[in-house]
Amino acid sequence: MQVKDNTFLITGAASGLGAATAERLVAGGGRVVLCDLSDAVEAHAERLGDAARAVRGDVTSGDDIQAAVDAAIALGDGRGLAGVVHCAGVVSVAKLVDREGNPADLDAYLRTININLVGTFNVMRLAAAAMAKNAPGEDGERGVIINTASVAAFDGQVGQCAYSASKAGVVGMSLPAARELSRHGVRVMAIAPGVFETPMMSEIPDEAAQALAAAVPFPKRLGKPDEFARLAEQIITNAMLNGEVIRLDGGIRMQ
Repeated sequence: MQVKDNTFLITGAASGLGAATAERLVAGGGRVVLCDLSDAVEAHAERLGDAARAVRGDVTSGDDIQAAVDAAIALGDGRGLAGVVHCAGVVSVAKLVDREGNPADLDAYLRTININLVGTFNVMRLAAAAMAKNAPGEDGERGVIINTASVAAFDGQVGQCAYSASKAGVVGMSLPAARELSRHGVRVMAIAPGVFETPMMSEIPDEAAQALAAAVPFPKRLGKPDEFARLAEQIITNAMLNGEVIRLDGGIRMQ
């Protein structure tokens, strides 16, 4: 699969990893539908020009994501939806038992699981159904799904029970989804970023963010969103990448 002349759906596209991925795919000659709850998604699509469209949407809503998929199919001008890069998600930090001895809030846990894990499944199921109808390309390929996991899926820190569980679920879905969708010619991959310069990191105290950056073996800094976007582009164009989770983390192993 090539980026040029193909259409991709990017979730969480108003900023961070999603925004950088949209920019790179447009620069490579692709078309993109940017889906996000933020008002900023429309301005970002406008900056990208005629190759981009914005759809306000919640990844946990079947109607919203179907509207985004339909917009991508329309933008594809007869070629359909070639791929999805699912970046939408939330970070959450809460101990099971706080300093006063109170238990963690169950609603907060459910919100994280719903957005990060159920939202991923929702995007996958609707995108896969659309891509399965595409005409097969080289090797019979019809599409590619790239989900965003996290290194927290493997070595989550204290207070990350909800976030780690949600991202571990994304990891766990990758292989069975790839196996199932192989008969349709649709690949499924996941990227597990380490610590990156994104708005999500702004929710973490500065001291903690600096400590995380210092813990990266090399390069000793936070990752840049375009480094995520470059890997997503490589996954799109390399048909042998399937059913795998790639850590993109500079070698960090969190404790």
